[in-house]
Amino acid sequence: MENLSENITPSPEINALLQELLKDVRGILGSHFVGMYLEGSLANGDFDQDSDIDFVVVVDDEVSESLFSSLYAMHERFNLMDTQWSTNLEGSYISQRALRHHDSRHANHPNMERGFGERLKMVYHDETWIIHRYILRERGITITGPAPKTLIDPISPNELRQAMLSTLHGWATQILNNPNEITHRGYQSLTVLSLCRILYTLQFGDIVSKAKAATWAKEILDEKWKKLIDEAWIGRHNPQLLASADDVNQTLGLIRYALERGEEFKMSSSAH
Repeated sequence: MENLSENITPSPEINALLQELLKDVRGILGSHFVGMYLEGSLANGDFDQDSDIDFVVVVDDEVSESLFSSLYAMHERFNLMDTQWSTNLEGSYISQRALRHHDSRHANHPNMERGFGERLKMVYHDETWIIHRYILRERGITITGPAPKTLIDPISPNELRQAMLSTLHGWATQILNNPNEITHRGYQSLTVLSLCRILYTLQFGDIVSKAKAATWAKEILDEKWKKLIDEAWIGRHNPQLLASADDVNQTLGLIRYALERGEEFKMSSSAH
């Protein structure tokens, strides 16, 4: 098996972890293995010590129950490794057919989230997963396999905007209805930075890193949001701390603002 490039990520420890993951995944999937890729912050260029390692494994068909069981056991072992990065693996196992374009009939795929004690599970990858597909297609890092652009159909700016609108009306509205979800700095900060990215995409029809979206938002949005965004970037480094009541309320206000901008976009789109 080929060795990973020493420069596949900025961290030799992460590279060693990915080398072992690749070896085990190929050993389990055998001839069903097509390729393994990195997306998320590693692909977008804003990876740091608090980022997760977003990976995508492409398989030739849907993952069978027996293969899922083997992958489950493998990820269970990885999650218990003595390295901070083993609990920051976050990724999916996607068939070639499902990766090419969204199909609601073939959207349940094995998925692993970051966090100690997390386990591989079958997750419905709805139309908002187009955001991951876009990052992978345009900026994805190939560990091994065909170039991502050969596996994924082109994605238009309006498709990205629609995905962000769906995210707003699903994920963001859920937080608005249950503010207890953002009482800790980790998720509260993630929410603020994700809203910056959503607003950027609604404006430009493109996906950028959280860092770039936050910088843009501070320059463009009302001055009242600047402190919230600055504190969110700091807060993501202290995820277990409690968010202040003011930050929670400001975050809910930013959600409402983003929802208003989403409605304005929908009205302007229908007018053309």
